[in-house]
Amino acid sequence: MNTAVNAAWDRLCAIGASGAGDRRTRGFGAFGARSCLSFPPGAIFGERWIHVGTDTLIGPYVSLSAGMVPGQQMITDPVVRIGDRCMIGRGSHIVGHFGIEIGDDVHTGPYVYITDQNHGYEAVDEPVHSQWPSDRPVRIGAGSWLGTGVVVLPGTELGRNVVVGAGAVVRGTFPDHSVIAGVPARVVRRYRPGVGWERSSEAGGATG
Repeated sequence: MNTAVNAAWDRLCAIGASGAGDRRTRGFGAFGARSCLSFPPGAIFGERWIHVGTDTLIGPYVSLSAGMVPGQQMITDPVVRIGDRCMIGRGSHIVGHFGIEIGDDVHTGPYVYITDQNHGYEAVDEPVHSQWPSDRPVRIGAGSWLGTGVVVLPGTELGRNVVVGAGAVVRGTFPDHSVIAGVPARVVRRYRPGVGWERSSEAGGATG
């Protein structure tokens, strides 16, 4: 019996995946050729403000949102842009309110969280969740790799071909061709043309 159940589930996942032009993806602002939204999906809303490039795979249980609630009118378009040839790992969450740009050829491990909004904490006697949030755009440079469980916070800018170690909490600006890790994330290695790879004592950490 379990063999039949597993086979049925595999079949359901295969036929439940959505590509360009399918009912599930027609509401996106853009959904490129040969891209795939895996089944089962996570929570998805604000599709009109989400653009997905070509040849991109969005794994199962990935949540994509633009805004706080379905139907919210946004002030930027797109709010979330995922480039060409990307892979977003299983169970990840990309939660945009103003601007999240994921460049071409970006891959993530599972359970990555990327957001461009945080609540304020000016009124110490008020619940944090009820305080007015602030938005700062996020940019993840082309060719980057984000390991399992990475958290990318508002205002982050990753250069091209940046590696982010598993479990890192990332905020700030990081240069091209660097390896970052830790909580908070810091540069642990950086490649400089004509010099080669430098360790953290030479490369420094985040800025901003």
